[in-house]
Amino acid sequence: MKEYLPVKEGKVRELYDTGDYLIMVATDRISAFDHILKNKIVDKGVVLTQMSKFWFDLTKDLVPNHMVSTDVKDMPEFFQNEKFQGRSMMCKKLTMLPLECIVRGYITGSGWASYQETGEVCGIKLPEGLKESEKLAEPIYTPSTKAEIGDHDENISYERSIEVLERDYPGHGEEYASKVRDLTIALYKKCADYAAQHGIIIADTKLEFGLNEEGEIVLADEVLTPDSSRFWPQSSYEVGKSQPSYDKQFVRDWLKANPDSDYNLPDDVIDKTIEKYKEAYTLLTGKSL
Repeated sequence: MKEYLPVKEGKVRELYDTGDYLIMVATDRISAFDHILKNKIVDKGVVLTQMSKFWFDLTKDLVPNHMVSTDVKDMPEFFQNEKFQGRSMMCKKLTMLPLECIVRGYITGSGWASYQETGEVCGIKLPEGLKESEKLAEPIYTPSTKAEIGDHDENISYERSIEVLERDYPGHGEEYASKVRDLTIALYKKCADYAAQHGIIIADTKLEFGLNEEGEIVLADEVLTPDSSRFWPQSSYEVGKSQPSYDKQFVRDWLKANPDSDYNLPDDVIDKTIEKYKEAYTLLTGKSL
């Protein structure tokens, strides 16, 4: 049996190259504030992979995606065991675009902090008088650069995103920038509408895209998971305050309240976190893990 080693390790994912395909494995690691925490959230990687699969299937009419299979039986023998079961996705190889494509449908988090100071979010002027967690009249697109582990992503303007893409793809910067912006907003609207019918508000999310060999833009990485999005329960939504969430905001809030924790979570926070992840998966898909 041929053995494989990761060709790349991120904060949460490990990437394996089988020659024809990449296999993306979501671990049970969790990150917050650009730190990988000392604890593991058991089954978190399974939730991330299966939720991404759900959204890839739901949105394939809008944009092609990189998913080939999440069944380890379709993968080399090395991956056909319990360690990789449920948390692995075989993917087409792409040339990834150097952007995090962020869309915000509600004003919260760093966007709310920025709005309070300047009336803007990532350089976009918003109406006066907005309240925390309020729904925006239209979602806004606020891209950022991709940072290496330990570094911070840098929020950039749409105009700057054109320059970033033009640097890597001369003659295509404006074309690619407008396409990923429009796709990001279209994907968000479709998925936020779906989620709202199943009891969840998607406040914001970040997406990534790549190019296939034909130069076609393809949706990649993870899609609308609790790691890449803010999920709020619709039943308790109330404008004017921060919201309880199904995502890792719960972990962020605990870390903020416990600055001396050295990024080490207590068991009750770990248990509550995976409970929230699984509850969101079940509400959205109608299935249990």
